[in-house]
Amino acid sequence: MKQNTVVSLIVIAFIAGIISLIASKYLIISSAQQQSAVVVPIITANFPASSSAYFNNQSIDPTQLIQIGTTTNNNPFSSPSQ
Repeated sequence: MKQNTVVSLIVIAFIAGIISLIASKYLIISSAQQQSAVVVPIITANFPASSSAYFNNQSIDPTQLIQIGTTTNNNPFSSPSQ
């Protein structure tokens, strides 16, 4: 590279550094300024009882165990030992 090319690259890098330093002062918020965030409610595993108008003793239970076939494997997704 020629000497004037190296000098111009150094000058451009220096000017870009100064511009980025000045821009960062205006773009990045300092810790002195207060920011707020939305408070999210706590998630729990407790569910309220369902309405008795729709779910009663005569309703179909969609979570009942359905047996398909005659397999007796209680753990079908375990990998066999090698």
